Amino acid sequence: MGSNPEPLPRPATSAGRDGLAAILARPERALVALDFDGTLADIVPDPEQARAHPAVVPALSALAPRVASVAIITGRPAGVAVRYGGFAGVPGLEHLVVLGHYGAERWDAVTGTVTAAPAHPGVAAVRAELPGFLESVGAWRGTWIEEKGRAVAVHTRRADDPQAAFEALKGPLSDLAARHGLVLEPGRMVLELRPPGVDKGVALTEYAQEIGAAAVLFAGDDLGDLAAFAAVEKLRSDGVPGLLVCSGTEVPELADRADLVLPGPAGVAETLAALAREASR
Repeated sequence: MGSNPEPLPRPATSAGRDGLAAILARPERALVALDFDGTLADIVPDPEQARAHPAVVPALSALAPRVASVAIITGRPAGVAVRYGGFAGVPGLEHLVVLGHYGAERWDAVTGTVTAAPAHPGVAAVRAELPGFLESVGAWRGTWIEEKGRAVAVHTRRADDPQAAFEALKGPLSDLAARHGLVLEPGRMVLELRPPGVDKGVALTEYAQEIGAAAVLFAGDDLGDLAAFAAVEKLRSDGVPGLLVCSGTEVPELADRADLVLPGPAGVAETLAALAREASR
């Protein structure tokens, strides 16, 4: 961020400006909730190679002591997000919370342990059926399966025509998910089969209520973050100011609803650092 740090960007909407003002007025009552992939870590062809942007941990370390809580809300297993983010044992992040699998898992920096709800039996059934299923629909070439523990994802990014493969698989995978009591969550060239009733909006709302947040910031980048955007909008209608941040412009459904659009994880990290500076004044 250099010797001349960037100023805190101004939200484009009045609701967003109100949310930011509320966060800065009482940072000790504010929740900062963040997606991981695409928001704190750049999207890469192999999700196992994703790592938090180098500026993220320093920014969070500066911000976390000044707000009520920083929470990472991700579809990844909580422990994986902690490892790929480099969040464990970092000064300033002693009270970080990671809500993994859309809130079905929780890692607390205080204890360094993960707690989890019972696994949905449909995930194991889909996991066993999926390789043969993809072959039967002629989609094996160029697609690959990511094992996510409490969910299973099919990626099309490596296919000859990623978008065409993505569109062709949406219907069949939705049917497969429904047959096993799961739901299909589309993302950026990825289709995730996961249990119903668990999403980032539910996780965000429950955690905001748990800590008594008086203002909320949520930053995300993909379709799976729409539920969290809706949760912040509901909180705003209930009198809790909020700020919606979109990382990048690849998903217009999200960018169009955001109060503030930032240029990817580097921009998110820079803004978190600016927020920490403003909150300390």
